[in-house]
Amino acid sequence: MSESLKMTRANVPVRFRLVLWLFVLSAVAFLDRTNISIAGVEIAREFHLDNTRLGWVFSAFLIGYAIFQIPGGAFAQRLGPRRSLAICVVWWGVFTALTALVPPGVIGALFLLVLVRFALGAGEATMYPASNRFIERWFPMNERGKANGLIFAGVGAGSGLTPPLVTAIILYWGWRASFWFSALIGLAVGAIWYFFSRDTPEEHPHVSPAELEKIVRGRDDVSGEFPVGRQIAGESLEPGLGLSLESEIAAAHKDKSPTPWAKVLASKEVLALFLSYFSFCYVAWIYFSWFYIYLVQVRGLNLKSSALYTMIPFLAMTVGCLLGGVASDWLAQKAGVRLGRCWLSAFALIATAVLLVVGSRVHQAQSASIVLACGAGALYLSQSSYWSMTADYAGRHSGVVSGMMNMGGQIGGAVTASVTPLIAAHFGWQASFMTAAVLSALGGVAWLLVDPKARLVQERKPVASRA
Repeated sequence: MSESLKMTRANVPVRFRLVLWLFVLSAVAFLDRTNISIAGVEIAREFHLDNTRLGWVFSAFLIGYAIFQIPGGAFAQRLGPRRSLAICVVWWGVFTALTALVPPGVIGALFLLVLVRFALGAGEATMYPASNRFIERWFPMNERGKANGLIFAGVGAGSGLTPPLVTAIILYWGWRASFWFSALIGLAVGAIWYFFSRDTPEEHPHVSPAELEKIVRGRDDVSGEFPVGRQIAGESLEPGLGLSLESEIAAAHKDKSPTPWAKVLASKEVLALFLSYFSFCYVAWIYFSWFYIYLVQVRGLNLKSSALYTMIPFLAMTVGCLLGGVASDWLAQKAGVRLGRCWLSAFALIATAVLLVVGSRVHQAQSASIVLACGAGALYLSQSSYWSMTADYAGRHSGVVSGMMNMGGQIGGAVTASVTPLIAAHFGWQASFMTAAVLSALGGVAWLLVDPKARLVQERKPVASRA
């Protein structure tokens, strides 16, 4: 390895190297889930499915994904993000490949496709609750917006690369080959994650004492989870609150405090985020499920042109995620956490509503695609705030609480996957986009009900004595 590369690695904190790989995992997750929207035209032709039945296949993934959000969060909380993500990536690979194995002409092909996609959704449900658990352990609070922005930029990157990549594979080798490709990529990325990651910074051998101090002091938890034999800023850490250091570490890493379900279910913040994320994902899944088909069937673009213009919303999502994450942290520090988390997100969703209405009414296909793409970018300005807020609010229970929020989102996605073509069939595509715009605006209003300073469990940090 060259000296310059070694110096670059040494200058990039371990937490950012790992979150960059979560960006890759996020991109692969969306490659696995959106490839069917590109292959959907060929699948519908081969299995004689109309748009309504194809919508059932799309919805099956999201129903499985929604149902298993809370179990996925609990799974991530019990096993930690390292093992839980590795296991769920293997699951994705298996069921992505099984999609390609549904034989042509088989009786009950629709049922098999629905079953396989449901199982794929169930496996992917762990992805973002586990990522949020990782963020809560590895990042100080003032960096969580940027970190989540980077992870969810993978959504736009994966979804943006999917149309040209999957279209090229379909044109040369058929739609089934695109699923084999997606499965193999996922397995390779998951293996690398398992090899290099750890559940907490205390467990990672390459985390420096200075980085460890920055993380622990900034993450706002009850126990300074300092490992035996480590030092921070050149000082040996001694036990606090009359406990031995070894006892503090053991208590922290067991982390068996039960989830306070009564507080979770009664929380105004959880309910508001659940409803707002329902709206967010309702809009997002129009792009993931139907935008490509909308451009082909409604706007009259050919296969290659549709693949090109379908990329634009996802590139806008990537930019929106990155800008939104940076803006959220910056505004939270400079002008207060309410502006950085809540008002920014409310503005983003209301701006999305306006752009959806305008874009759906533009007559020229290419111009409409660009305006609607701007709506996707505006929507994703708010993405990191959802996950940063759940990490801040729920602390050690962030896997479960973010899973509950994401369940609301995926119910919204499942609804749009099935309802959007029904509205379009009866009232036209403008009505479909108008429905999404109304929900987006309501999602923005729901953010104003969130108190960004609230905490699920009020915990007191012990003060560690120093030698």
